[in-house]
Amino acid sequence: MTSKIKVDNISKVSDDSNIINKCGTAINVGASGNTVTVTGNDIRSDNYKAADGGVIISQSGTAITIGASGDTVSLASGASQSGFGRSGSVDWQTGSIKTATFTAASGEGYFCNTSGGAFTVNLPASPSAGDIVAFSDYTRTFNSENLTINRNSEPIGGVAQNAVLNVNGQAITLVYVDGTEGWINVQNAEDTETGLIPAFVSASGGNTVTTSGDFKIHTFTGPGTFTVSSAGNAAGSNSVSYLVLAGGGAGGGGVGGGGGAGGFREGKASSDCYTASPLACTSGANAGLPVTAQGYPITVGGGASAPGSSVTGPSGSPSVFSTIVSTGGGGGARNSAAGPGGSGGGAYGGGGATPNTIGTGNTPPVSPPQGNPGGTPGSCSSESGGGGGGAGAVGGAGTTNPPGVNNGGVGGAGVASSITGSPVTRGGGGGGSGFAGTGGSGGSGGGGQSGPGGNAGSGQQATANSGGGGGAGNYAPGTPSAAIGGDGGSGIVIIRYKFQ
Repeated sequence: MTSKIKVDNISKVSDDSNIINKCGTAINVGASGNTVTVTGNDIRSDNYKAADGGVIISQSGTAITIGASGDTVSLASGASQSGFGRSGSVDWQTGSIKTATFTAASGEGYFCNTSGGAFTVNLPASPSAGDIVAFSDYTRTFNSENLTINRNSEPIGGVAQNAVLNVNGQAITLVYVDGTEGWINVQNAEDTETGLIPAFVSASGGNTVTTSGDFKIHTFTGPGTFTVSSAGNAAGSNSVSYLVLAGGGAGGGGVGGGGGAGGFREGKASSDCYTASPLACTSGANAGLPVTAQGYPITVGGGASAPGSSVTGPSGSPSVFSTIVSTGGGGGARNSAAGPGGSGGGAYGGGGATPNTIGTGNTPPVSPPQGNPGGTPGSCSSESGGGGGGAGAVGGAGTTNPPGVNNGGVGGAGVASSITGSPVTRGGGGGGSGFAGTGGSGGSGGGGQSGPGGNAGSGQQATANSGGGGGAGNYAPGTPSAAIGGDGGSGIVIIRYKFQ
């Protein structure tokens, strides 16, 4: 049999103070100053209220609310929170303005003062998904004094490159997602969007790869592939400068014309700062070639080989990179018209009924022009051949001065470019022959010297990878077989881009 004992108040025996007191619907456990302990039991309630009736903790269904509207919910000094997640914001460290290299911590935002000089911030090592950091330009000096964000082995926006903040007032918020895309910028400030996180071209390939400041240079002296792994963006770099030089033409046989230089084509990207040649395209579609992540086959044209003493020299072979095609240099003439090409071959100096026709340059035509025509012969029957055309000048004309002394035309001059970091002259024409006089000298930039005047001799070969034209052969009476033209010089392809 179950019994019930009902009472509104239970008091302590010793002092009559209430242990439990019921007044209407309110039940008080313990009196003022008492400590109430429930040992080994759960205390369950949907609502916990303060003494003034304000809700401290309230449960409604599966939702649990801590604090009421207008309340401040604080952690005690030294306490930490876990399991609450992050809403995509950071705690801005206003009491610690950064002026030198430091390592960021997840959950924090930093004001960076670069007015005293550029510096680097290191992103957290071994980040976890959801980690978040932010940076802002404290002094509006990022343009002149950049803030570099060291990726710390993780990608930034899917690119394995450090980021450089270079826009005044720029601010970014980075959230780590995964190992594929890494840290992603989720900031949506206008001044940030005008300054993208810079990404740079990254590539491989070439016989040599060198650097010049913030630029990387790939040089191809033979065929290969320029493989782009990162195309970059407009804030960093997304186009490349180039020099594409074709192989030079061979010099003509005895009393022949000099070989023409290979076509010389150069484009300088807007982000680049080197001293380009006078032929360089510095504006428009070919100023700098945009690249994408792919392989670009490279063709380096060979210089033409002179086949014999009494023939016109053959033309050199073209060089190719992407949409840029440079034409091989024209061969120097012997008993025929000189060959056309990037630069044309020099005319035959034998006179008589033989067509003394120069080789045209910039064939086929491009803008800026890739070369110049060859030189004309001396007067009829003067036996003085014209010099081959060069990248920077027309081939020199053969001369007779005084009568009976026949001088070959000099090869047209090449042009200098500092695309490799220092000036190098390439694309000189070959010298024309001069019977009983002086053979024409090769044009600056690798053109070959003609055979010696008044003596049987072969023309000099042009310098390898200069794109120069070969020198013409020369002969003395009774020895025409020794008057062989010189070989043209092979071409070269050079690609340059900003990599940091």
